Amino acid sequence: MSNPILVEVLRGTLVESRHSGAVAVVDTGGRRVLALGDVERPVYPRSAVKALQALPLVESGAADRYGLGPEELALACASHSGEPGHVATAARMLALAGLDEGALRCGAHWPIHQPSAHALARGGGTASTLHNNCSGKHAGFLCMACSIGAEPAHYLQPAHPVQRAVKATLEALTGTVISQDVCAVDGCSAPTWAVPLAALARGFARFGTGAGMTPERAKAAARLREACAAHPWHVAGTGRFCTGIMERFRERAFVKTGAEGVYCAALPEQGLGIAVKCDDGGGRAAEVMMAATLKRFLPVSLDTLTLEPLVRPSLRNWNGVAVGAIRPTELLTA
Repeated sequence: MSNPILVEVLRGTLVESRHSGAVAVVDTGGRRVLALGDVERPVYPRSAVKALQALPLVESGAADRYGLGPEELALACASHSGEPGHVATAARMLALAGLDEGALRCGAHWPIHQPSAHALARGGGTASTLHNNCSGKHAGFLCMACSIGAEPAHYLQPAHPVQRAVKATLEALTGTVISQDVCAVDGCSAPTWAVPLAALARGFARFGTGAGMTPERAKAAARLREACAAHPWHVAGTGRFCTGIMERFRERAFVKTGAEGVYCAALPEQGLGIAVKCDDGGGRAAEVMMAATLKRFLPVSLDTLTLEPLVRPSLRNWNGVAVGAIRPTELLTA
């Protein structure tokens, strides 16, 4: 099944590029409210499921044992930009468990936030594992490992108790049995499992409502949602799509990016989960897909009207001249 064209890029009045993809909007019972394209095709959600991966951190008692507050929990769900506040929070999480950045196995890269990267370089610094956008997730993994008495050095192995708990959580929320042959390695070296897009959407509907969860897991999900709603900057960073959406909607919308054109979201009041995949991995097209879907399913309000610049962002050249736009196709906005 070929996925439809969902996003067009215009230069002047002509379509210069087109992006195909798939969108799934599903309720907690698995009913498909919207299905565009092949929503049964397994995709690697990558960082889009970090909030689901963080559930065992809270359920296991590790978050309480080490006194992790809302900022730390939001960072455990984050693909952060490596700004100083992000780095400090990740270091604090590790210190609470008696560890330092040497325990992280995510690899190092320069901050995504360019001003922070430039400031680091000007000061003679270099990129560390704390600057990795996944350092909060990994710090959460390590806190859980230490709390349950599991060997922290091997926390990224699929057979490690932390990763077994993460996989079991993903299976329970998505209603999918994940086989070992769809296990791959993420950019941060953590395991990543392919899941059908519709199942991902169902998982986020459950994450957003607590439906189909034990009382303990539902409380953990609510705690993570509340942390991210209160501290959306910790989930991404300055000028980032996820932060901007959650600053607008707070508890009404949880949104999380993944790599290669994947986004997931939870709309707690509507009881819906959303998962989108841009076929070519284009992040700008995936953002338009998610913004258009949010606008379609959130109640009309002043907040949803402010989504319009994200639904149809303008394109400008290096001189700041408007040269075109990105827009969703009618199939996505109908």
